[in-house]
Amino acid sequence: MSQPHPSGGEGVRGRAANIFDVARLAGVSHQTVSRVINDLPNVRPATRARVEKAIAELQYSPSPAARALVTRRTRTIGLVTPAISDFGPTSIAMNFNFAARAARYHVLSVSAPSADPSGIRAVVDALLRQRVEAIVLVVDDVSVLELVRSLDVGVPVVASASTARRSSLIVSVDQYRGARSAVRHLAELGHERILHLAGPTNALDAVERARGWRDQLAANRLDITVPEVGDWSPASGYRVGCALPVEPGVAVFVGNDHMTIGLLSALRERGLRVPDDVSVVGFDDVPEATYLLPALTTVRQDFGTLGQIIMQKVLIAIEEPETVTEDTPLPTHLIVRHSTRSPRGWPPQRRTVER
Repeated sequence: MSQPHPSGGEGVRGRAANIFDVARLAGVSHQTVSRVINDLPNVRPATRARVEKAIAELQYSPSPAARALVTRRTRTIGLVTPAISDFGPTSIAMNFNFAARAARYHVLSVSAPSADPSGIRAVVDALLRQRVEAIVLVVDDVSVLELVRSLDVGVPVVASASTARRSSLIVSVDQYRGARSAVRHLAELGHERILHLAGPTNALDAVERARGWRDQLAANRLDITVPEVGDWSPASGYRVGCALPVEPGVAVFVGNDHMTIGLLSALRERGLRVPDDVSVVGFDDVPEATYLLPALTTVRQDFGTLGQIIMQKVLIAIEEPETVTEDTPLPTHLIVRHSTRSPRGWPPQRRTVER
């Protein structure tokens, strides 16, 4: 029988140490312990040394199931992405590949139609035949998310998906609060009519951003209109912009930056100046956003951190599946540039009453 360890290992008396014991002794999270075990970056040297010392003191090793996995391991992860070239999904896939490579894993990437659950299931089955150790799905469509929730394929399945329904194996960026920050910014500038050009109605990101737009309008007691709908492309932004009922002083929150590019072109052709006549906020902070005329106020997502968190989730699910916990969605950041300003004549001038 094991004896209490004088340096803090007494919590493991009579059993093998687990990842939580190591985390407790080292004074860090179990995710940090996993990063050290798998030699991932972004761990301070002093923290790494503390974790390694705790591992040695507790004589910790991964669970028997994880060791069995290692004996046949291919160090390969299957990545399923939607067959679209939109900035968000492609950025998530790229940064996940970077994180996997840093952890010395190979990624088998396959694209499938974003709204085809049966096609995605077939792709997952094909990856399993390649003996992947886990499946990662970048989910864009509402119906596909329901498929992901029901998958039971014998290896960990981790999804990147925007949804209000939390899960221990879903990693996301907080699209909802990002949208609220954009609308709040426009309301604080003094705009009382804030329109929305949304993405496709079945797209998870679009659903969450539209929900945030509505809730923030309600919080500011502003009128909620029916949003226009695009398909994420500049062409759809231009098409909507040509007919959008825009009067001076209005503001537009656009579901992504690419649609914003088309919208700006349409407004310019109509003789409307941004931001003098119309304030515009986008979402994503694409590389071109700062070079538009005017430079675009937009909501930035941290795709680099998202890729790392997905990889950490995969590693924990492989090695210590019973310890996988629910994560808080990653925050977004409002980047204020030159496409927003207060409406002319705001704030209203106080009338002087003669006595």
